[in-house]
Amino acid sequence: MEFRQLRYFLAVAEHLHFTEAARLLGIAQPPLSQQIQKLEREIGTPLFVRHPRRVELTEAGRLFRERAQRLVDDAASALAEAQNAGRGESGRLVLGFAGSTVFHPLVAALLQRYRSAWPNVVIRCEESNSTVLLDRVQEAKVDAALVRLPLDCRGLASEALVEEDMLAVLPPGHRLGRRRRIGLGALAGDPLILFPRAIGPDLHDSIISACHAAGFNPAISMESPQISSTVNLVAAGFGVTLIPSSMRQIQPKGVTWHALNDRALRTTIALVHRPRANAPTVQNLVRVVRETARHSRREA
Repeated sequence: MEFRQLRYFLAVAEHLHFTEAARLLGIAQPPLSQQIQKLEREIGTPLFVRHPRRVELTEAGRLFRERAQRLVDDAASALAEAQNAGRGESGRLVLGFAGSTVFHPLVAALLQRYRSAWPNVVIRCEESNSTVLLDRVQEAKVDAALVRLPLDCRGLASEALVEEDMLAVLPPGHRLGRRRRIGLGALAGDPLILFPRAIGPDLHDSIISACHAAGFNPAISMESPQISSTVNLVAAGFGVTLIPSSMRQIQPKGVTWHALNDRALRTTIALVHRPRANAPTVQNLVRVVRETARHSRREA
């Protein structure tokens, strides 16, 4: 049985006239009659009662019409779903986030743009640190991830979303608490709270290098499990820290935030993905990252 035979049968069953059905199908009437006869031979019973000017369905034909219509409708739905998936209009996207990236408003704007353009894509989120997310993307367990640069992306493609300054966060009552801007060297005598190097080695090293360039070797008093939790340790009086400016919305009581005179210490939020991962959902996400970044630069 061929799929076209089902279409031919349904056309005749709808119009109950071979010539009219052939005209609407765009074929000649004799080949249509031959295909219906072939279908009836394969099934082993007539599907139509032929009259001089019309046909009518047999009982077998009425039953077959219901099943055939269901098959044709299912095939049409499957075709539409496949086409939508091929354009990235449906399907699934597994998106990773480094915990500190979610504080930047452009991340929310990015997701809103993507959701608005492709509302039928199911997004599953996974949060971890940047190093683990690189592994997850490389192993194809995550389709793409928002991470913090600098970072050795190990051959993965990256699309920068936004660059931001690092700020100093000082505990309550700190001697520099009233200054809006400070030099990094002014923190030489303060214990420094940092995230473990393993979760972001390049960013960690860039902070240490900036301290060395400012003339001191930082004394790391405590390691915080995540970048975001360093602020709470500062509030508790364990030391000072340097974190991305977008995390300023974390406001434990008494801490103060300070721009650095040397703006060389910066970090970038970027999307990483496999360069040969041609999933349309990922391709569409990359386009939205580029559009969001361009829009942000124009407004800056």
